[in-house]
This record gives sequence, C-alpha cells and structure tokens, in this order.
Amino acid sequence: MTGGNQVRRRPGGRTERTRTVVHDAVRALTAEGAPFGVAEVAARSGIHATTLYRRWQTLEGLLLDVAAEDLARSAPLQPTGDLRADLLHWGRALTADVARPGGLAFFTAIARAGRQPDATARSVEELLAPRLEQVTALLDAADARVLSAQDVVLLLVAPVYLAALLGLSATPGGSVDVEVLVDNVMAVRDHRMRDRPRTPSGTLA
Repeated sequence: MTGGNQVRRRPGGRTERTRTVVHDAVRALTAEGAPFGVAEVAARSGIHATTLYRRWQTLEGLLLDVAAEDLARSAPLQPTGDLRADLLHWGRALTADVARPGGLAFFTAIARAGRQPDATARSVEELLAPRLEQVTALLDAADARVLSAQDVVLLLVAPVYLAALLGLSATPGGSVDVEVLVDNVMAVRDHRMRDRPRTPSGTLA
C-alpha cells in the first residue's frame, strides 16, 4: 500500500502476476471452506508472507481486493440509459453470484474489515469507490441523479446480500424478488422527480 492505506496496483509485469497468483490462492482456499490466514495464502501461492503483508497489510485487505475483483467480473455494470433494465440485469447477476459457493466473500470481507482499525476501513472505502462510480454512471446515463449510488446500494444490493445471509430466495416469487427491489428504486426516483422544484419556464431545476 502507498501512504500506508492504498493497495498498490501496477499494470502488467511481476506485480500483476503476483496479484493474480495470490488471488487464485485465496479463491482456492475460500472454496475449500476451512478458515485460513495469511500463512496459508503464502503457502498456497508461493509468495512470501512478508510480501503479502507489505502489499495488503491485513488478511481483510487481501480478501477485499479479491472480492472486489470477483464482483466486478461476475456482475459488470454497463449503462444503457434504461435504468430499470440496467438494475434488473445487475440485480439478477448479484443474485446468481451470492448463490454460488463463496459468493458472500465480498460481503463477509467488508463486514470483517469494518471491524478493523481505521487503516483497513479506509481501504474499504477505496475499494468500493470504483463500484460506486459505476453505479453513478448508470444513473447519469438514465438522467436519474435524483438518486445516489448509496440509494441504489441500500435499496437493491443490501437486500440481495441480506436475503442470501438469511437463506431466503431472491428469485421471482421468492422471499426477495429482484424485480420488486428494482421497482422500489424506480418508485423512489419517480417520487423525487415529482418533488423536484421547477424553474419559471416549467422545466425541472
């Protein structure tokens, strides 16, 4: 980490190869289901524990890095300008992702890191920032900035993860229906659009 808090990310070269090897080791250990620490990651990856601590500082920081990359791959955000369609696509991808073995790794890593000292908490914010920027891009493309990225997380993402943690079904007709969650987001958007002040010309401010 640079400045004590940021994960180093250099394109290509040995640094990126190290990151790939370590990430693969974490995924393999996670799939096995047994608790593990930095020592086990070092043994599985062949990368010295000192290198792991220097780059990620804590196991939580490493888990977050892996989970953030996996989430970006499994549930990509591609703005089309149709907010409801974009959110349905994302919500369904999230639902499928959390249902797979190890699918709650991202949520678990954030929860663990949130209980760590401030340095790790700042790392959480840094790793989440690109995802929130992608959500904001969805909103921008749909001219829906009456909503914030945090609104979407609380109304759509959080219920999907909570349902998975509680063992509830997040499928059409299930305990948590992604379409209903997305409709809730759209209802909040519509409500705020109606309440936006209008200029003298009658257009929305």
